[in-house]
Amino acid sequence: MSDLPRKAVTRTAKLAALPLGFAGRATWGLGKRIGGKSAEIVGRELQQRTAEQLFKVLGELKGGAMKFGQALSVFESALPEEVAGPYRAALTKLQEAAPPMPTRTVHSVLRERLGEDWSELFQKFEDKPSAAASIGQVHRAVWHDGREVAVKVQYPGAGEALLSDLTQLSRFARLLGPLIPGMDIKPLIAELRDRVSEELDYALEAEAQETHATEFAGDPDVLVPAVVHQCDQVLVSEWIDGIPLSEVIAEGTQEQRDRAGQLLARFLFSGPARTGLLHADPHPGNFRLLPDEKGGWRLGVLDFGTVDRLPGGLPPTIGYSLRMTLEGEAEAVYELLREEGFVKESIELEPDAVLDYLLPIIEPAQVDEFTFTRGWMRSQATRIADPRSPAHQLGRLLNLPPSYLLIHRVTLSTIGVLCQLGATVRLRDELEEWLPGFVPGENPTEELLDEEGSAAGA
Repeated sequence: MSDLPRKAVTRTAKLAALPLGFAGRATWGLGKRIGGKSAEIVGRELQQRTAEQLFKVLGELKGGAMKFGQALSVFESALPEEVAGPYRAALTKLQEAAPPMPTRTVHSVLRERLGEDWSELFQKFEDKPSAAASIGQVHRAVWHDGREVAVKVQYPGAGEALLSDLTQLSRFARLLGPLIPGMDIKPLIAELRDRVSEELDYALEAEAQETHATEFAGDPDVLVPAVVHQCDQVLVSEWIDGIPLSEVIAEGTQEQRDRAGQLLARFLFSGPARTGLLHADPHPGNFRLLPDEKGGWRLGVLDFGTVDRLPGGLPPTIGYSLRMTLEGEAEAVYELLREEGFVKESIELEPDAVLDYLLPIIEPAQVDEFTFTRGWMRSQATRIADPRSPAHQLGRLLNLPPSYLLIHRVTLSTIGVLCQLGATVRLRDELEEWLPGFVPGENPTEELLDEEGSAAGA
């Protein structure tokens, strides 16, 4: 039996059953209503059944389906509360667990990649995986020199499965869209598909991880495990313990939530400035909260399979635009957005209307300290999603240049996690420290924009 369902017919059939299942449950709900149950109760049961089927299928398939589920999970806080409840447990479960690959298959991959005597490289190797992800699973072990390590083993056929799943899911984008109000699902799936080859390449991942591990070595706030060994389909890293961020979200103290949120924001903005790389997969399963030597907490960061390469750090245009929006400079913001392609040449907008659109979104940067909540996230999603609202109409006219696509998704995803945490964060401090162009006194001259801003992602 195959470990990862690879036959296109099998995987397609499982995914194709999703919209059919949605329709079937709608009929079931109508029957319950006719039988006398209230709309509220039926709606709750319907959401529960939908969540169970959706994430059961995504989890079983792993591959692109699970990757899509993980990408969606960080936007859970944008769902209306009556809908979010049934989904929350399923989303969290998806981030941390998936059916394991059989032991014989794990051993086969290790034998093929590390040699017949692969077991001699380890003092101890746990056959039961400690975690499973979209393209591989992690085993705890002890390296031959006594170091505790995490051994990441790629599923056989993962590449084919990823591409097949994401192609199939793109056909259902319209049906899956209502899961997250105000979000266009199809570009998300397309972007995930574009990243497949990078994530399958453990050599690239090892390089990105080692760059971060070297830069953050000895850092009091962030810990990145060092790479111990890497080859095709196998990546061995130093083991780090800690509380998964999903557990902090579910049952952490407010102190843990606030600290995790502050460090997550710090890592998001400091990473590109310090390494030239942006960690581009910020779902809770990739972070741990670790006790530090002073009785506080620091952030452990895992999985560098997807990164955005930003040699000069985040584009200064982001900092300039954000600062001038806060200062109410509508004309200057508008010109910058046009310069960078956020407003196409064929489109004419009112600068004040653009400012009104942006201000609520950047509310966390307007104050010294901001508490991220699911309610705030839902209000933003509703404001942009409501077809009757001016924000929705204007948002449809804005453009997202390709070089900013990953930055935009990572920022939105991180904000989603902060809202799940309910964290109070001094975001402005991190922006002033790490975001080029945000500090007053730096002027967005046309020459600087040509040299730096427009080079973003080049």
